[in-house]
Amino acid sequence: MTPGGRQPRYAGAVIEDTILEAIGKMEKAVEHVLSQFTTVRTGRATPALVEKLPVEYYGSMVPLQQLAGFQVPEARQLIVKPHDRSTLAAIEKAIRDSDLGVNPSNDGVVIRLSFPALTEQRRKEYVKLAKSMAEDGRIAVRGVRRDARKHLEAAEKAGEISADQLERAEKELEKITHDHVESIDKAFGRKEQELLEV
Repeated sequence: MTPGGRQPRYAGAVIEDTILEAIGKMEKAVEHVLSQFTTVRTGRATPALVEKLPVEYYGSMVPLQQLAGFQVPEARQLIVKPHDRSTLAAIEKAIRDSDLGVNPSNDGVVIRLSFPALTEQRRKEYVKLAKSMAEDGRIAVRGVRRDARKHLEAAEKAGEISADQLERAEKELEKITHDHVESIDKAFGRKEQELLEV
């Protein structure tokens, strides 16, 4: 028992808890980057481009995916089919006001979106945008590593873990960080290829 009456924590538990928490946070950072990538338009139509768009529905903002279904009849066309026809105008307005750069047309039942082919200039802008999203993700992952390292160093100062255990834990943390950064890099590589594909 420590003077405060608490059981001293098992050194391995301190390290394991810290590493597991870091892994969880790093995975969230990677997932966030991947979900951001889906909002960057490629030449193809995909529901991911519009499903998170906020639509005003009875005074509150609701993601479009809760109000409509989607179909992709061809590579550059997306059909948005509202579950309730009274939401057509609000959905159309949300799409028009978004930064998608498409002009919605509705026939009273569905809204059709035709995505023009991306210009070379626009592709480069989207690659730049995806690159900055990836960099934000890398920074988030490294921030998690920094916090975990501080926690482990404090545990070593408090005598909860030895210097050797700290060194091993830091090596493990480094490998985990590297793996998560690599996941972001690979995802960015795929997104860049997709954006530059004509």
